[in-house]
Amino acid sequence: MAPRLRTLVVGCGHMGASHARAYHGLAEDFAIVGLVSRGASSRQQLNAGLGGGFEEFADFGDALARTRPDVVCLSTYTETHAAYAVAALEAGAHVFVEKPLADNIADAELVVAAARRTGRKLVVGYILHVHPAWTKFTELARTLGKPLVMRMNLNQQSSGAHWQTHRNLLNSTSPLVDCGVHYVDVMCRMTGARPVSVNGIGARLADDLPPGRVNYGHLQVTFDDGSVGWYEAGWGPMMSETAFFVKDVIGPKGCVSIVAHRASRTGNSANVDAHTQTESLRLHHAALAPDGTFARTDELITTEDEPSHDELCRREQAVLLRAIREDLDLSAHWQAALDSLRIVLAADQSFREGRTIRLS
Repeated sequence: MAPRLRTLVVGCGHMGASHARAYHGLAEDFAIVGLVSRGASSRQQLNAGLGGGFEEFADFGDALARTRPDVVCLSTYTETHAAYAVAALEAGAHVFVEKPLADNIADAELVVAAARRTGRKLVVGYILHVHPAWTKFTELARTLGKPLVMRMNLNQQSSGAHWQTHRNLLNSTSPLVDCGVHYVDVMCRMTGARPVSVNGIGARLADDLPPGRVNYGHLQVTFDDGSVGWYEAGWGPMMSETAFFVKDVIGPKGCVSIVAHRASRTGNSANVDAHTQTESLRLHHAALAPDGTFARTDELITTEDEPSHDELCRREQAVLLRAIREDLDLSAHWQAALDSLRIVLAADQSFREGRTIRLS
């Protein structure tokens, strides 16, 4: 049996805790050697939840030097991702990093270059890649012909601790960037085409935001096959919970939509577990019979394998494990992470500069 991978968990908030539980559940392959967070309460709470006994650290550099891990899991704020990932890779560790890979393209490319140079594995947390219903959603979209029209959003009506977390995130990223990378990545996989231009708009809907930051954004992206897509995201206590969960794709041959009645009900927009729920897919066929009526009725495809958020995180770590054990080439994964990040950052640039951004 291969030796267990010594794993340092950096960031002990919602995502970090889910990944830590994944490593704990995969104890035959991973051994947690430390929990790192700036605040003591989150790592202490996670430590207790895992049964206790794990070494705790307040400083990443100190933890990296003292534990000498085989794997580093980064679930910290976006502005730290690049520096922490490069340091971990250069220390000889494989890295799992939550999306987005960095807060700018140059730093994201530096992380990928470090992974290539060191020969270490780098997996970015695109959780929808391991979700069977989202895989099916993408496959069905590819049967609709070209061009595609892709409509997606994820608005979150947040208050209390959730709103404070969102305000903290706004110090380094926007809703479009933080969550948008997931959905523009799905658009890229659905079309298999090259994005050529991006437009973005935004609005500052609260006075107590970091300077220059907006908590609502909307992007439009066009592809070289004629496909178009839009994505909308907003955070805060003012956000509407009407139609906050839209996942819909239209093509010449029909359309396919995620039908998630429980996930999209009022009061659920801030529930992170609901963000990946699908429940069922509705496939509509555009073909008409000779009398002008629809030739086929809509199909409602149930999604029996509906993993929980923790289970999805476990599957992500299984992907990392396989990449390490089987020495998989992750070049396509890295390129997808760069492509989706480039699109959402272009949307932010478009909003700030008031112009369409052309992608080379």
